[in-house]
Amino acid sequence: MSDLTRRKFIGQTALAALAAGTFQAPFIRTARAGEPGPNDKIRLGLIGCGGMGQGDLKCFFGNPEIDCAVICDVDDAQLAKGLEICDDKRGKKPDTVKDFRRVLDRKDVDVVLIATPDHWHALPMVMAAQAGKDIYVEKPLAKTIDEGRAMLEASRKYNRVVQMGSQWRSAPHIIEAAEIIRSGKLGKVSLARAWAFLDWLPTIGHVADGPVPPGVDYNMWLGPAPERAFNQNRFHFNFRWFWDYAGGLMTDWGVHLLNMASMGLPPENPKSVSACGGKFIFDDDSETPDSLVTVYEFPSCQLIWEHRAGLNNGLNNRSWGVEWHGTEGNIILNDAGWELVTEPKKANIPSQKKKSQGDPRAAHVRNFLDCCKSRQQPVLNLEVGHRVSSLAHLGNIAYRTGHKIVWDSVAEKVVDDHQADKLVSVKYRKPWHLPGMRRA
Repeated sequence: MSDLTRRKFIGQTALAALAAGTFQAPFIRTARAGEPGPNDKIRLGLIGCGGMGQGDLKCFFGNPEIDCAVICDVDDAQLAKGLEICDDKRGKKPDTVKDFRRVLDRKDVDVVLIATPDHWHALPMVMAAQAGKDIYVEKPLAKTIDEGRAMLEASRKYNRVVQMGSQWRSAPHIIEAAEIIRSGKLGKVSLARAWAFLDWLPTIGHVADGPVPPGVDYNMWLGPAPERAFNQNRFHFNFRWFWDYAGGLMTDWGVHLLNMASMGLPPENPKSVSACGGKFIFDDDSETPDSLVTVYEFPSCQLIWEHRAGLNNGLNNRSWGVEWHGTEGNIILNDAGWELVTEPKKANIPSQKKKSQGDPRAAHVRNFLDCCKSRQQPVLNLEVGHRVSSLAHLGNIAYRTGHKIVWDSVAEKVVDDHQADKLVSVKYRKPWHLPGMRRA
C-alpha cells in the first residue's frame, strides 16, 4: 500500500468512526508532561489563523520558549499570514495543513491554540485532550452549553491544562477590584451590571451567495454546521452574527464582560434568565440582535447585561464597563481602570481610583504556559470558562424563545420548556460527532 493510499484509508476510517461516535484519537504524551523538547521548548500547533489566531500567535511568541511546529487553517490566505508572523518572530516557517486532525497527530506539538469560529471550538479541543495536548481555546468556550460541558469533562478525563482566552481574567486592576468586592468592604452586593456599546461596529449589508474563494476548503470550514451555499457575509469575521456558527455580541463581547462581573460575585449559577432586544439598528443579513438587555436572577443578587451595536461614525469608539452596587459603595470599571465611590460617613473604605496596567493578554498567555509546566489549572480553566460562557448562552436562549427561562444548573436543563432546552445543544452535520455531548 502506497503512503498516499494508506493516508486516505486512515482518513476514511477516522471519518467513519466519527460518524459512528466511536472515534478516539490516540493518546500522545506531551513534552510538558515529561518528555522535554529541544532546549525545553514548548512546541505550538495553531488551529485557526484568522484575526484572533494571528493576534494570539504573536502573543505566544512573546515567550522565548515557544516554537510553532504547524499552522492549520482552511484558507490559504490566512495560512500565508501565519507564516509571515512565524518568519518574522522566529526566522523560520512551520508546516501548514488544512485538517486540524493533522495537528493532533504530531508528536512535536505540545500545546494546541484553538482560534477558530465558535462552532469549531468543541471538537478540536476534545480531540486535542484525547491526544494528550494542553490547550488554549478562545472564548466563548463553545457554541452551546452542551458542547462546553463535553469540553469540561474531556479536560478532566484526560487531565489537561486548558485556558479559555478571555484575557481580562488576568488584568491586575480587575483582579484588585474583584478582591475589594469579595472582601465585603462594599457591604452586600445585590446588583451588578455589564455593558458594551460598540459605536465602531458597521452594518454588514446584504450580500448574495457566490463562489467559494480560491484556496478555501469551505466544506471543512462548515464542519459540523448545516450545509449552506457560500456567502461572504457569513465567512471569517462576520460568522459571529449567524446562529449556525456563533451567538452575536452576547457571546463575542458578553463573555468578556460577564466574566469580569462574575469575578466580584459569589460563584453561583442563575435561577432564571430573561431578555429583550432585536435588530433595531441594522437592516442587513445578520441574524443576531444588535441591541439586547438580559437580566440574570441569582440566589443572592441580580446581574444585568446590555449591548448595542452602532453605525461606524468614523470615531472608532467602543464603550464597555462593569459596575457592582453594594450597600456601602459602588465600583465602576472599564479598560482605563476602576473607581470606588463610597459615602465617607457610612463606608469602611474611602473612595479611590486605580488605573489599568494595559493589555493583559500577555499575562493571560503566560499564566497558561506556567501552568503547562506546573500542571496546575490556569486562572480561566474550564470550570470557570464553562460557567461564564453558559451565562452568555442562556441570555441568547431567553432572547430567542422570547420569554423568561428557568435554569436547572445541576442538570444543565431549561425547566419545563422543550423548545428552549433544545437550544442548550446543537445537532452536528454528519459525519462529525462530538464525544461526550449529552444530547448528541
